[in-house]
This record gives sequence, C-alpha cells and structure tokens, in this order.
Amino acid sequence: MQIDQPTPMLAGLSPAQFMRRHWQKKPLLVRQAFPGAQPPAALKELAALAARDDVESRLVTSFDGQWKLKRGPVARLPAMSKPGWTLLVQGLEQHLDAARALMDRFRFIPDARLDDLMLSVASQGGGVGPHFDSYDVFLIQLAGQRRWRIAAQKDAQMLEGVPLKIIANFKAEEEFVLEPGDMLYLPPRWAHDGIAEGPGCMTASVGFRATTGPALAAELLPRLIDELDPAARLYADPRQAATDTPGLVPPELQAFARRAVALAVQQPLALERALGEALSELKAQVWFEPGARLPSGSGVALDRRSRMLYDTAHVFLNGESFRAGGRDARLMRRLADERVLSAADVARLSEGARELLDQWAEDGWVQPLIA
Repeated sequence: MQIDQPTPMLAGLSPAQFMRRHWQKKPLLVRQAFPGAQPPAALKELAALAARDDVESRLVTSFDGQWKLKRGPVARLPAMSKPGWTLLVQGLEQHLDAARALMDRFRFIPDARLDDLMLSVASQGGGVGPHFDSYDVFLIQLAGQRRWRIAAQKDAQMLEGVPLKIIANFKAEEEFVLEPGDMLYLPPRWAHDGIAEGPGCMTASVGFRATTGPALAAELLPRLIDELDPAARLYADPRQAATDTPGLVPPELQAFARRAVALAVQQPLALERALGEALSELKAQVWFEPGARLPSGSGVALDRRSRMLYDTAHVFLNGESFRAGGRDARLMRRLADERVLSAADVARLSEGARELLDQWAEDGWVQPLIA
C-alpha cells in the first residue's frame, strides 16, 4: 500500500494523513469507502460457522426489553423476521479468504496491533447497546442499514443486572445511518450505539489489540524466564544471624529476588524475543491442517490464519521466534510484509531457511504459491 497516496477508503486522505489526523484522536465517517461492498459470507454460512467449536461467536438478544447473551457455539438462530437479535462472529479472517482480504486493507497499521475481523448480522432493531471499546475500530457496513450514535462521553454509568457492558446514561452527540460501502472509524473509548434499520443488517468490525502495561508484563515475564540459566546459583545466606523477628523477610533475600528479575530483563534480546512471540501468538481456537513440503520451484504464501512479524534480529511466526540475518532476514521480512514470497525469492534463501519454510509448510503455516 502506498501510504502517501490519497484513497477514497479514507475519504481522500492518505494513510499517512489519516494516522496523523484521526488515529486515536477523532472519528472519521467515510461515505462509500468500499463501493459495491459485499458480505464475505451469506447468513447460512455465518450460521454454520457460529455453530462450530473452533469459531468464537455470541448471540445477543433484547426480546421484550430483556438483554441476554449466549456464547457460542450457537446451534440455532432466531428468525430474521423477529426483531431484536444480533449474531457476532469473531476472527472471520481465519476462515474466509474474503474476510482476510478485507482486513488486509488496513495493513497501513502495524500487524502487531491488528486483531481480527468480526461480522455482526442483525434483525430489525438488533444491536448490543451503547458501549465503549478499549481499542480502535473500523465499522464497515456490508448489507442493510445501521444507525450509529456516538459521543465523546466520559461520565458513563453502566446498566446493572445485564450480561453486557451497556452505558445507562448514554447521550449521543452525533448520529449517522450507514449504507452498504460506508465506514465509520472510532478511536478507543468513544461511546457508540449501533442499531439495525431493517432485517439483514451486516456490519464488519476491524478491531485492534489493546493491552495494559500490567497485562503485557504478565504475558512477557513467563517467557523471559526461559532465558535464564536453570543451573544458576541457589540463594545462600551463610552470614544469616539468629533472629528474634522470624516473620521479617530478610533484606538480602529481597535483593536476591530483585537481581533475579533484573537479570531476566537484561538478557540480550530477551525482551524483544518475548514481545515478538507474544504478539504473534495465535488465539486458542486456531488450528492448522498438516501440509507437505513445498514443491520444487514454487513460491510461498502465509496461511490466512498465520501471524508473522519481525524486528531487527528475529522473525516471529505464530508464537515462535527465529534468528535471521543477511539475505534470509530481508526475504523473511518481505514475506511478513507482503504475505507472499515469489518462487525466485524462495530460490535465493539459504539451505537452512528453505528447510524452515518446508517445516512451516508441513505445519500448515504457509501454503505453496504456484505462478
């Protein structure tokens, strides 16, 4: 993608301009961001996906004013003629090429931040109530109409006694009706409420990963422990004197613990490796069919479910890290950026890197690309 090229998808802004002016700052409504937009799947196919164990789905209903939430698998949907229900299917890019292609339109934002594509299908009046998201979101109307009301609201009070985080005192500041092909971008913590106007409303949501510092630390620290020498010396206190305050933690033991934690973080490239592995880790329900070694003379494409990242010293694929340098590193980075590698580029890889590609192909993480 040409990040300095204006695009109708962003209302005539270039991706670079959008990131400077709107990303995590203010909403943007784009009429006909995706002219001729079509849902990546029909309702029947979405219902079949929602009924599977390996697909994350939810059914939200507000029949007779009573909010209810059913987590998938969702075996049966209400009739589309019955108002007030919404089916949410997460991670569609893992299952449908068309969903993967739609999500890839947003790769002017780092893949490390990109989470998944969710599709919401709703009957008349369906929605999930006014709420906040902790992450950025692009809302793309694919079928039917949806009325969005939004607000930069800070003093939210949550509705009690319901299974959803619904804002009780929501006060809309702006309102839009989105037609197929329209898109609305919202930064984190913008209150919003989307209600289907008529049956057969389908809206795609491209969402982004958001985490707190403590949550990220909790994910990284166990990985950092792997860098430590298991034969490292035991704590010893040969100068420990007899004590009449046995409940007191010895300061020497506190200092030992502090040094142990610091040592884990200070190992060369340890934090970078742990972060890349965590960011490329797949969700629990993602699995791959085993494949075979790449045919001679073929290129390679990442499987639509694979997450590949890199830094200056590593490439990361599906939660695993690999050291790379020189030509191999440049070509592997190209695979991460473009999600494909030509046959000519594959032929330029070293023997070790080519063997690694074959292993990824046998794992189902990459697929052969025949010109």
